[in-house]
Amino acid sequence: MTPPLLLVAHGTRDPAGPPVVDRIAAAVAERAGIAVRTAYVDVIGPTVAEALHGLDGPVVAVPAFLAAGYHVRVDLPAQLAAAGRADVTTTAPLGPAPELAAVLLRRLRTVGWRPGAEVVFAAAGSTDPRALADVRAAARLLGARCGRVLRPSYVTTAEPRTERVCAEPGPDRFVAPYLLAPGAFHRRLAALPVRGVAEPIGAHPLVVDLVLRRYRAALRAVSGPVRAGAVHPR
Repeated sequence: MTPPLLLVAHGTRDPAGPPVVDRIAAAVAERAGIAVRTAYVDVIGPTVAEALHGLDGPVVAVPAFLAAGYHVRVDLPAQLAAAGRADVTTTAPLGPAPELAAVLLRRLRTVGWRPGAEVVFAAAGSTDPRALADVRAAARLLGARCGRVLRPSYVTTAEPRTERVCAEPGPDRFVAPYLLAPGAFHRRLAALPVRGVAEPIGAHPLVVDLVLRRYRAALRAVSGPVRAGAVHPR
């Protein structure tokens, strides 16, 4: 039996967020012909345990996160352990990845960015050094496609803050939000005095490709029964 996929996101009370996760899950299920469920590690449900209820293993969990922060490295494994499931394996998070950089570039072009214009890479922010390293890697991937050296800024928590980077109006400045879904962070970016703010990454077909790449890599890497909490490389 082909293992089902559990797509695990952070969770938000903003109504614009969950539909993006749902659309990604539905597209993955349709593309691959596999069972896909969604779960959230915080704020809203279904929880990881609730989503796994009645779902026969083995199961592959794909964290719908753009960096390997606390929720990916600590929270999700703890919730899997608390659920008592010894048949779930966890892949690397979605980001950083070339597919995400490709989507970011397309989003920038849609709002008018052209080569030579300034790009401000804006991520959510974290206190986790590993997550910040992933964000820097994501900025490098986009920078290579833009032909510019990009250093990340952050909506909250980490420095430099995007609001300060963009405090002065920039006639040829565009913001690339390293955000999966719309919500409060994207609205803050949209209010900045810049020429254009790209849309979040969203449920783009390349994101669906990436989820399936993570899933298939986990299947190839696991020999024998799927191991609970195992994290497989990008």
